[in-house]
Amino acid sequence: MTGMKKMEALFAGWAFTLQIILIIHFAVRKRFFETYTMRYGWIVYALSIPAAIISIILLAKGQGWYFWLGGFLFVLFAAFGYYVDYILAVPWRDPIVPRVMFPYVTLYLATIMFYWWPLWPISRLLWALYTVLYVIAMVLNIKSH
Repeated sequence: MTGMKKMEALFAGWAFTLQIILIIHFAVRKRFFETYTMRYGWIVYALSIPAAIISIILLAKGQGWYFWLGGFLFVLFAAFGYYVDYILAVPWRDPIVPRVMFPYVTLYLATIMFYWWPLWPISRLLWALYTVLYVIAMVLNIKSH
């Protein structure tokens, strides 16, 4: 990370922090559904608040759109997810409700992609490490449903 600019370090640090939190969340979600997921799963959506703040900082500092877009996409994902999961309490995962699943999954994947792809011009090593974390998170996410 030698030579990494402050804004790039802020972006990369947040991208990795978020991915690690998601891995932990996906790892415990199914096993502790009643005690953790139902009570504290909303915290994952609340992470959109620091994501938005970081995106605003990146935007204000003149960073390219690909650095700040992920945070704003996360806000959309979190707002949609919180509304469906906690306000409407729609049981859309089993059985699958396509009108909820498709926008939910699309917003989630768009968010994650815009934390992953911008790592490429910063550092190929960071991009590769994030790829490994992304694969771990995806496997755990799929297994926890």
